[in-house]
Amino acid sequence: MPKVKTEKKSRVHNEVQKQGIVFNKDFGQHILKNPLVITTMLEKAALRATDVVLEIGPGTGNMTVRMLERAKKVIACEIDTRLAAELQKRVQGTPLQPKLQVLIGDFLKADLPFFDLCIANVPYQISSPLIFKLLLHRPLFRCAVLMFQREFAQRLVAKPGDKLYCRLSINTQLLARVDMLMKVGKNNFKPPPKVESSVVRLEPKNPPPPINFTEWDGLTRIAFLRKNKTLAATFKVNSVMEMLEKNYRLYRSLRNEPIEENFNMQEKVMGILEELGVSGSRARSMDIDEFMRLLLAFNSAGIHFN
Repeated sequence: MPKVKTEKKSRVHNEVQKQGIVFNKDFGQHILKNPLVITTMLEKAALRATDVVLEIGPGTGNMTVRMLERAKKVIACEIDTRLAAELQKRVQGTPLQPKLQVLIGDFLKADLPFFDLCIANVPYQISSPLIFKLLLHRPLFRCAVLMFQREFAQRLVAKPGDKLYCRLSINTQLLARVDMLMKVGKNNFKPPPKVESSVVRLEPKNPPPPINFTEWDGLTRIAFLRKNKTLAATFKVNSVMEMLEKNYRLYRSLRNEPIEENFNMQEKVMGILEELGVSGSRARSMDIDEFMRLLLAFNSAGIHFN
């Protein structure tokens, strides 16, 4: 019996060795295998020997090793303990080992240390929250070069009037300059994803815009709820008016200010939209400056979005 067990164990072990690591689709694991794509991403980031680099989802470390050879330090954030172990094993006993710091866990919940650059083949399902976690991080980093699903990347760079222009576009462009760098086909990954990819460069605006991002996000959330409708129609929705009135009453209460006699939130909101000449405008065609003026007017009138 012991002999049979040993044979079975050996057979299973050999099978695992042949297959290698089974990638976890829940974590969006598609390993970038083309060295030319990796080289281009590092060049576009203008990586320096003195830089600390943050990488999200290093996988088996194809890009990590290339960055370790050029940078002062790489902080690799990996949620999969198997891949984190593979990455550490890959540099073990080499001059690169002391330059690697592995953070095991969910990037979205992690406290980020200081870094100069972020370079990553991003797990696509966390693309949107990942961008805003990065762009709201302080101190500011120099730039990020990130691989995204192609349509997501196109939304990041879309301009007012474009078909793909949306809340993601304007919120990202408020905080950063965004440039599309290159397209990357499915066959550059293992296993190949179902979608095409693109690489984007994000350069945080320094100094950041003098604006409360939570307030801004609340305004754009309402405006882009129905981006093809006019702002007047969008703001007349009952749930929106109720939320704004509740916030207004709380704002006045905290300042020990009475509510005006015959107060009507809808009249107040429509008055602001008309005064700015945007009541007939649609979110899909409005730029950052127009939204900034609108937010300033609302806030000055005591109307808040959080």
